[in-house]
Amino acid sequence: MAVAPKKFVILGKEILPGKSEQLNLDVARLHTRTPILVPVIVERAKVDGPTVLLMAGLHGDEINGVEIIRRVLRKGFNKPTIGTIICLPVFNIFGFLNVKRELPDGRDLNRSFPGSESGSLASQFAFHFMKEIAPHVDYVIDFHTGSAQRNNFPQIRCVFDDNESVELAKIFNPPFILHSNYISKTIRESLFKKGKKLLLFEGGKTNSIEESIVEEGLNGVKRLLGHLGMRSFKIDISKDREPVFLAESKWMRAPSSGMFQALIINGSSVQKGEVIGIVTDPFGKYEKKVKASQSGYIICLNESPIVYKGDAIFHIGKVKENP
Repeated sequence: MAVAPKKFVILGKEILPGKSEQLNLDVARLHTRTPILVPVIVERAKVDGPTVLLMAGLHGDEINGVEIIRRVLRKGFNKPTIGTIICLPVFNIFGFLNVKRELPDGRDLNRSFPGSESGSLASQFAFHFMKEIAPHVDYVIDFHTGSAQRNNFPQIRCVFDDNESVELAKIFNPPFILHSNYISKTIRESLFKKGKKLLLFEGGKTNSIEESIVEEGLNGVKRLLGHLGMRSFKIDISKDREPVFLAESKWMRAPSSGMFQALIINGSSVQKGEVIGIVTDPFGKYEKKVKASQSGYIICLNESPIVYKGDAIFHIGKVKENP
């Protein structure tokens, strides 16, 4: 006996089996009272199954993730044969319009969860997301980049004690999988408390569209959707590598102010004591070698040519001994 499809209502709209809708998360307005709407694209298959949310732009200047989801939409990868795929290409629409990380209230949206209906603008954004969208999803891929001029090598961050998340990270198959504890008031912590599975993808730098990063994100999405049985793809995305598991990570900071040059490339393996960068002055009188503080892999590299003492310059991940 056939089972009747479940009723699926999101943002006040019922999505029937086999149908798609572009909805809007209506949170705030400009000073002119013009509404600022956050587009939410929903594609539901005729057959019920898991619901996956692909989201980006939590920080308004992190463009790589926006481009990944744009291509998912453009290529029709968001049209499942089983289940539902929700795309939220630009969550922090204010930040995206202003090409800034934060919302106009100066707050980091990813430190404002689970939010409040009567709180700050960032808190209201978080509240409406947790009320209107989060209850409907089973899996989330949240796309981010490094901040400022720090460039993240492609990686998935998850908690290694969560076996299902680790297995999903393996399916996504990034170059690195980094153990990362939950941080208070983040979307990842809030969704975890609701029993949802979230993979945090970090790749590239702000205000950029980097083809290698976009391809990593697209391929990971395709692998995950295929693994969940939501759709198949004509071209098999084979795993030509095994991810490196990193048990912990540590930032190295500039030993002094000056001009900074990295002597290794992002993603490289390094040995403790190896010279990996130099800090100089503009006048040819000062040159300070920067030696790796531990062995591991460079997972983020500061690309700014000018640094102050204490600025984060290298992020080194330590390899997990028994992945």
